Amino acid sequence: MNNRHLYILSALLFLFGLGLFLYKVVFLGFPVTPGQETNVWEIEVKVNFIASDRPVKVYLYVPRNLRNFSIINENFISRGYGTSINTSDGNRQVVWSIRRANGLQTLYYRAIVEKLESKQSATALKEVKTEPYSYEGADLEAATAILQEARQKSADTISLVLQLIELVKNYETDDNVNLLLRGKPEQENMLETIINILSLETIPARLAHGLKVNEQFGKVQPVSWLEVYIDNQWVTIDPLTSQIGQTGDQLLLWLGTGRIVNLVGGQDLHVDINVTQTGLESISAASTREKILHPVIWKYSLNSLPLDTQRVYSVLLSVPVGVLILVLLRNLIGIKTFGTFMPILIALAFRETQLISGLVLFSVLVAAGLTIRFYLEKLKLLLVPRLAAVLIIVIILMLMLSIISNQLGIESGLSVALFPMVIITMTIERMSIVWEELGAHVAIYQGLGSLLAASIAFLVMNFSLVHHLVNVFPELLFMILAFTLIFGRYSGYRLLELRRFKSLAGK
Repeated sequence: MNNRHLYILSALLFLFGLGLFLYKVVFLGFPVTPGQETNVWEIEVKVNFIASDRPVKVYLYVPRNLRNFSIINENFISRGYGTSINTSDGNRQVVWSIRRANGLQTLYYRAIVEKLESKQSATALKEVKTEPYSYEGADLEAATAILQEARQKSADTISLVLQLIELVKNYETDDNVNLLLRGKPEQENMLETIINILSLETIPARLAHGLKVNEQFGKVQPVSWLEVYIDNQWVTIDPLTSQIGQTGDQLLLWLGTGRIVNLVGGQDLHVDINVTQTGLESISAASTREKILHPVIWKYSLNSLPLDTQRVYSVLLSVPVGVLILVLLRNLIGIKTFGTFMPILIALAFRETQLISGLVLFSVLVAAGLTIRFYLEKLKLLLVPRLAAVLIIVIILMLMLSIISNQLGIESGLSVALFPMVIITMTIERMSIVWEELGAHVAIYQGLGSLLAASIAFLVMNFSLVHHLVNVFPELLFMILAFTLIFGRYSGYRLLELRRFKSLAGK
């Protein structure tokens, strides 16, 4: 295989991993550094009422995932009530029900929502039509007069709606508006009147209700606004400020008329809504955002695995980083070690014992085991029984070292039990063979090289930024693989060999 093929393969792997990394950072908002937090809003709806020992149903409109808000977590808190979710006509409603209830009842809905920086319009999924409202007699004449006056002062649908809002707001000086309002100048009644008048022009409009989620937090009340269907999309118009387009702090709760809570089988209904700004780990927010925007991708991502499995991979995903470090140390620098991946396994053992304690305990065990291994050589044992004997001896040494450390009050000595016994056994066996074949100097040199490589790999693998990146962005493994393939073709001098071949370089 020529170098061009290798370079193309490495470049494709690198670009693939880099593309996924940038997509998750730029579009999904995954944090590049650990410990980042995202500002989210905690919404609590408290429902109180009195039940009279009969069946009860409570209907509460709750938010749904929208273009400007995503629900990160929500809880429905009740005692003894059944809970179900209904979704229809663009609304999402939780229904609490119980066969018998008596006395004061309290229900809670809590949600954590995140603001999204999306300016995308709410495009309708199907054609929207409306039927003219059934005004009759004087009401029809009044509505027609109001519509005619607004039409004369407007140039398009948006300006027509704005003129209607102004006319209805000035109801005190307009008899036609007063007639339609029936003496009820509440905002919701005004908006319903505007919707009915627009229907005479076959312009679809609807009433929307929600919460203002901004710097003001604490106890809040739902607000209402108007949505008009123009050019195949719903356009939001604030009736108080006449602002066109939904602002980023309007969290939609429900569409249409009615109240946020409807109660069947109770009395003395009270509803309290509290909004509080808080902080949430950016990873959780981004993972939820990925689940909402791209459920198929999320389904096949690391975040979809069970938590126990995720904890296992949080360790395994750092191994390729240590392997790349080992490749650099062996092929570029020229450090000699026992085996190819044994230093990485030793580095994994250091995760539990920490570096200094791990180096001391590992050295003590290997030194003691190596002494006994030389004694076993005199017994002329076969390979498998000899390895089995060394393994048993290693376990005995680990037990003795733990007991002695416990008696001396050295807590770090107790962690020796976390060392993989097979790794220590194979290290002792490999070191004894090198000692016999190449001498003590080479064996000690490779042993120190293995500990040095394991220490460097441990420090890199456990660096908080590295651990965060490989767990949040496992696609970076493609980039690590690309670098490993490139170094696989390196056949030049190792750095530690430059002094050895210095005389050749001068000729």
